[in-house]
Amino acid sequence: MAWEEELFAILDDLEQQAEAMFDAERSLELTDRSRAAYADVTLASRLMAATGAEVVLDVRGAGVVSGRLERVGAGWLLVRGPAQDWVVRTAAVSVARDLPARSVPEVAWPRVARLGVSSALRRLADAGERCVVHLVDGARHEGVPTRVGADFVELRATGERLQLVALDVLAAVQSRDAG
Repeated sequence: MAWEEELFAILDDLEQQAEAMFDAERSLELTDRSRAAYADVTLASRLMAATGAEVVLDVRGAGVVSGRLERVGAGWLLVRGPAQDWVVRTAAVSVARDLPARSVPEVAWPRVARLGVSSALRRLADAGERCVVHLVDGARHEGVPTRVGADFVELRATGERLQLVALDVLAAVQSRDAG
């Protein structure tokens, strides 16, 4: 019966080799799938997962913005800082620090998160809140938002001068009356 035991040992060895090759192949496939799936993760979905957490953002035209991430919307976010609140356009965020490793895909976002930056600006206009509007090129305009159009916000500057600021160049809006 020695030859039968030898045959079974050879077959067991071949089976273990096949399992090892399958496991190695499966591991590579899972790694590839994981990379492919992560390629669909957006900055906004990572920010959504950080809602309620303290974050630090580098924002073009405004500099460093830090505070508690209160809300993420379609193309914007609200950061509550120690001295003021910030409405930041996601497109103006160049670096985000201290975010959790997870993300929330857009299909899982609440309905209110589908509102655009215009909604946040309308709320500031309704409150008559004094603001500093930071543009992506570093320019700043101070005043009170009065109305929000399809692609611009009206800003009543000091001296009652009315300015129209295009939303495409808007980086962030810093509240002046929060505290």
